[in-house]
Amino acid sequence: MVFFFPFFFFFFLLKNMAEAGTGFLEQLKSCIVWSWTYLWTLWFFIMLFLVYILRVPLKINDNLTTVSMFLNTLTPKFYVALTGTSSLISGLILIFEWWYFRKYGTSFIEQVSVSHLRPLLGGVDNSAPSAANAANGEADSSRQSVSECKVWRNPLNLFRGAEYNRYTWVTGREPLTYYDMNLSAQDHQTFFTCDTDHLRPADAIMQKAWRERNPQARISAAHEALELNECATAYILLAEEEATTIVEAEKLFKQALKAGEGCYRRSQQLQHHGAQYEAQHRRDTNVLVYIKRRLAMCARKLGRTREAVKMMRDLMKEFPLLSMFNIHENLLEALLELQAYADVQAVLAKYDDISLPKSATICYTAALLKARAVSDKFSPEAASRRGLSTAEMNAVEAIHRAVEFNPHVPKYLLEMKSLILPPEHILKRGDSEAIAYAFFHLQHWKRVEGALNLLHCTWEGTFRMIPYPLEKGHLFYPYPICTETADRELLPSFHEVSVYPKKELPFFILFTAGLCSFTAMLALLTHQFPELMGVFAKAFLSTLFAPLNFVMEKVESILPSSLWHQLTRI
Repeated sequence: MVFFFPFFFFFFLLKNMAEAGTGFLEQLKSCIVWSWTYLWTLWFFIMLFLVYILRVPLKINDNLTTVSMFLNTLTPKFYVALTGTSSLISGLILIFEWWYFRKYGTSFIEQVSVSHLRPLLGGVDNSAPSAANAANGEADSSRQSVSECKVWRNPLNLFRGAEYNRYTWVTGREPLTYYDMNLSAQDHQTFFTCDTDHLRPADAIMQKAWRERNPQARISAAHEALELNECATAYILLAEEEATTIVEAEKLFKQALKAGEGCYRRSQQLQHHGAQYEAQHRRDTNVLVYIKRRLAMCARKLGRTREAVKMMRDLMKEFPLLSMFNIHENLLEALLELQAYADVQAVLAKYDDISLPKSATICYTAALLKARAVSDKFSPEAASRRGLSTAEMNAVEAIHRAVEFNPHVPKYLLEMKSLILPPEHILKRGDSEAIAYAFFHLQHWKRVEGALNLLHCTWEGTFRMIPYPLEKGHLFYPYPICTETADRELLPSFHEVSVYPKKELPFFILFTAGLCSFTAMLALLTHQFPELMGVFAKAFLSTLFAPLNFVMEKVESILPSSLWHQLTRI
């Protein structure tokens, strides 16, 4: 121990010296930054004073006289060419800035200034976390950014054959994007396949079918699988894509249920015999839950709403851990159709929890229930005179909460923006989620008397509480930046994507537009009226330099003329 003591002491001494050196460098850097930030004005006047002192040896007056003589000899054609070239260059910069802003949502010049010039000038990046709160907030911020940009399966997605394809036949438009359908293909491969499918010929065929891009090839593969065996996933594919009506889809799903229940019971008995059996049982569970959920949705679409509610409740009791399907959102919509508002409140009490991820369905359904208590008697004129009651304040706060979570929904509920068929995947807090919610819940808002009127009078007040939604939220995290890009991938091209917050034109676009217009006007006027513009330019320059000439005369009268000679002698 005594032998190692000198080494420990030497290491401790080096560490302290390194820390002291680092602290000294940081202080030196901060002093330089402070001097550059606050003393640049003094440096500027010192430079001006030196230029004035050295004006005789540098022959500044002679050079200025030469330049003025050269400018006087220039013809008006030169000024026309100069202003025209300036207008062309500023116009090209304007076009590039506009294109960059439309594509990336920011100004190129501003981005370069912030990213490269600001650190050189000693600016501080506010977006970088400080050392004090990095350990506490880094994990939360990273988890937030991942959850913000995550694309979720739409729990109320339509049937491709019975609904999406019928829309295409009638309008000639494709309601689903390639990106959306590719995500669905990935979901099907995750839910409906496992590593042991190659051991069963029918499942092996379906494993390839889910990867097919051509719909007819998928349907043909499903028929081929059914020729070999009663395959539940083959019936699912035919019900989703080949059936042209909801009645046909329901019949195929009932056949799928019969085959799926048999596979589920067999795999349930063998799930503890190894990892392969456990994976197969997990796949069979996903298949069974998907079939029962789609059967409940078929019953809801065919008007058997009470039967659909019972099927959803039984499914949630049987498989309480499978929250990835978000069956409670299907249940909420069905209960609202039955006007069972007490049951809706009970479901919300379970799922509108701070530890669970929110959705537009949960937030706006909670707002609808609170608005229902006061909307039939609500009057904006009376509320402005007497103030809001406690119940009205609770309803307004619930609306503000819902609007903060997804600000795109009110325009669809108030029919200020046209609806389209909802996509198969949605982005929470995005335009795709707003379309999916309003498509199914607009009728429930219309059924509650005065609810839409209350929403119309109060929803825009939310934005006064969150003036900078991308930087700081009120009840939720700041609004994610990635929603517009993801929604453009999820929604068809004929739909105008709702953007929040509205992007204002950057300063440099306005500046280049004004510069381009001004220089183009100067070029035109100089070409049409060369003599008049020459007189105007001389008068403008003489007026511009008049204060400088006045200051120079005062300085010459104060300082002795032989100051330079005295300095050289010293």
